[in-house]
Amino acid sequence: MSITQPETARMAGRVRDVMESAVAAGRLVGAVVLVAVDSEVVVREAVGLADREAGRPMQIGTPFRLASLTKPAITAVALALAEAGRLDLHAPITRYLPDFCPALPGGGPCQITSHQLLTHTSGLTYSFSFPQDNNPYTRAGVSDGIAEPGLSLADNLARLATTRLIFAPGQGWAYSLGLDVMGGVIESVAGCALPEALHQYVGGPLGWKQTGFAPPPPGTLATCYADGRPAPIRMGAQYVLPRLLPGGGVGAIRFAPERIYDPASYPSGGAGMVGNAPEFMAFLEAIRLGGEGLLSPVSAMLFGRNATGMIEMGPLMRGRGFGYGGAVITDSTAARTPLSAGSFTWGGVYGHQWVVDRARGMSIVMLSNTALAGMAGSYPDAVVAAACA
Repeated sequence: MSITQPETARMAGRVRDVMESAVAAGRLVGAVVLVAVDSEVVVREAVGLADREAGRPMQIGTPFRLASLTKPAITAVALALAEAGRLDLHAPITRYLPDFCPALPGGGPCQITSHQLLTHTSGLTYSFSFPQDNNPYTRAGVSDGIAEPGLSLADNLARLATTRLIFAPGQGWAYSLGLDVMGGVIESVAGCALPEALHQYVGGPLGWKQTGFAPPPPGTLATCYADGRPAPIRMGAQYVLPRLLPGGGVGAIRFAPERIYDPASYPSGGAGMVGNAPEFMAFLEAIRLGGEGLLSPVSAMLFGRNATGMIEMGPLMRGRGFGYGGAVITDSTAARTPLSAGSFTWGGVYGHQWVVDRARGMSIVMLSNTALAGMAGSYPDAVVAAACA
């Protein structure tokens, strides 16, 4: 996809209009959007406030709690270890974590592979997927990786291992703590803590200065807000966001924004990173271009290839499968998106979404400080439409 300077200006104008409208309407407090086309960042916009109460403006380099934008980066670490012959993606993870043996729904033993952890086909799920009044993860004290400060990875995996899977491994799809478990696998295989493995295989090669598991100085991170009317609600030390469940009932997403500053909190491989838009864009572009010093082209192309076959992901995910690192557009019409088939994308619960459309030569990073409006729904859909118009 080639793009002229006037087209670039029009794209930037369309994107900024979407961002300013979302802030003016009270859906978002602040946002950053970058769009790269053919390896050039052609849209670079920051709108609104990083901290509404302090009047701190949003900047292109403002760091955010990245939530599930952590997942594709940890996936890349796992693939790098597999390339090095240190990790077998299709071997039982008990080879690396001997004590991690959650039971099948009926109570029998099972075997989970790293491939199933990475593609959310392991039978694990998240605490927020259960009704609040009948939540086995809550009863077991399991953390979703964005709350429960001070909990160690060993403790969280031990608690998770006492629960039952919601389906047999490989027999369904459920968004899950699989990448947190993968963090434990990586630590076992790499012989170091997850933050060090991330730096060795991803952050170091990309020259990341701000993105990783180490928090920036207090007062620099984007403040966290939640959907609210007439304006988003500032999160406190603990915040609970109710969530309507597809099958009925109400779940709860539990946030503890200051968790990142507690050194005893485990580095969540599914949700624990912080970082900024330019550095995350560098990661997406490396993957889009075929690995670029991180992975071989064969491994990089696993991002954007449906790895779950005909397994249904639910009514809200029509026209999509799941690959390594994110959802894959398999049918643009069914998915109701202008993105090309083979594009891959995912979000982050604090208010983010990212997209790679290899057919267009395009990558998009959308970071905001408002959950969930910045992650899913009319705002990110409008940004994608403005970039693809």
